[in-house]
Amino acid sequence: MKKARLFHGAAMALMLAASATPAMAGTTADLLKRLHEKGILTDEEYQELLKGEAAETAQAPAVTPDASGGKPLVRMADSGIGLEMGDVTLKFSGSVNGFYVHDNGEAPNATNTVVGGVATVGGNTSAIRNGLLPGFLKVEATTNQGGWDVGAHFGMYPGINSVSYVGGGANSGGNPRALQTAGIDFRQTYLTFGRAGFGEVKIGRDIGLFGSEAILNDITLLSSGTPAGNVAPSNTTLGRIGVGYIYTDFQPQITYTTPHFGGFTASVGIFEPLSSLTGPAESNKQPGFQAKFVYDGQFGDVATRLWLSGITQKHNVIVGPDYTGWGWDAGAKVTFGPVTFVGTYYDASGLGTTALNLFDTDGAGDKRDSHGFYLQSLASFGKFSVGGSYGESNLDHANVADALANPALVSKNSSWVGQVRYGLNSWVTLLGEYISTTSKAHNGNKASSDAIAAGAILFF
Repeated sequence: MKKARLFHGAAMALMLAASATPAMAGTTADLLKRLHEKGILTDEEYQELLKGEAAETAQAPAVTPDASGGKPLVRMADSGIGLEMGDVTLKFSGSVNGFYVHDNGEAPNATNTVVGGVATVGGNTSAIRNGLLPGFLKVEATTNQGGWDVGAHFGMYPGINSVSYVGGGANSGGNPRALQTAGIDFRQTYLTFGRAGFGEVKIGRDIGLFGSEAILNDITLLSSGTPAGNVAPSNTTLGRIGVGYIYTDFQPQITYTTPHFGGFTASVGIFEPLSSLTGPAESNKQPGFQAKFVYDGQFGDVATRLWLSGITQKHNVIVGPDYTGWGWDAGAKVTFGPVTFVGTYYDASGLGTTALNLFDTDGAGDKRDSHGFYLQSLASFGKFSVGGSYGESNLDHANVADALANPALVSKNSSWVGQVRYGLNSWVTLLGEYISTTSKAHNGNKASSDAIAAGAILFF
């Protein structure tokens, strides 16, 4: 009976498979019959196993057809990390990075005070920290319902450094002490719905339109760029924020994006109105507006991406005159063979510098103008890439009274960046970077700092 007991386990496995897949019904009985005919099973063993198979078949629940058309109810997604459950696809993507950053700044003195400057003043510092990107984990559930492609999107962005949670939430100042905790910035929570020929609607919190292409095409996005606050690191470095473009930010919005028309797409949206970071209190009565136009084209061996974006918002100041801030940016990304070139330019009034509505007015309702640009190239040779960029952001005084009241206000932040990459594998990229940053004030004050960064970033 030892042989029968061993075979019984195999027969049971076959019967379970037969019950899960109707097309396999009867295969167990056929197999038992053939084993009996070959003399492997005795008459007694054969009859015993037949009875067991018949009893389990009678007890097996009926299989009800479903909308999957006979496919498994849970199966691996076609791409990425995820799975499909019926007609819903659940996908996960993410990134982790870390860098050693050494920042060499000047000791404070009377001639290097720059209000709004991003160059380090305060001596040499070392840190193990995130780069311009914190880590992130994105979860997306998508499906097609009634002919519409719909999706729910969530993005969590945790840092590796501890933060103070004072004045800035998850992105507050760093707190490099024991028994602390890192900040988790829940930047993305939005829904989408769209269909072929209609385009797509997005409702929720996600990256803005104005300035988004500038940061998404910046080589320092994967590395460090200007460190900022290296003595007590927060969630991120600055990259080229404030030294080439104004940060787009992640903002509540209702945005519509058109279908592709010969390489062209357009996005327009209404946005949560943002109060000034440095001006008087506001009680805004209408939303902000942003738009972006993109063209992707291929001309022989040359791939081109062109963009133009804009932003405008009226600020209703509680005590003081109202004003309207606006800005636009344009850029191009051109790839020929192993080399990619990027150039961007922005111009704004009442929008400020570095972050949206930072130093945007003199506080009396008079707007400050700003503009900036960056130029960049990246050449790839197999797993190695070498790149460099220069960029600057400029801010003007609102008027003579502003110049007299705020002489040390930043006039220009600029930086040079040199970068080397090595693609260790399809997930991990190793990076080394040198960054030289300069901040100048309207009164002639100047601060300079040099930094090196080395580390790795992983995407899945």
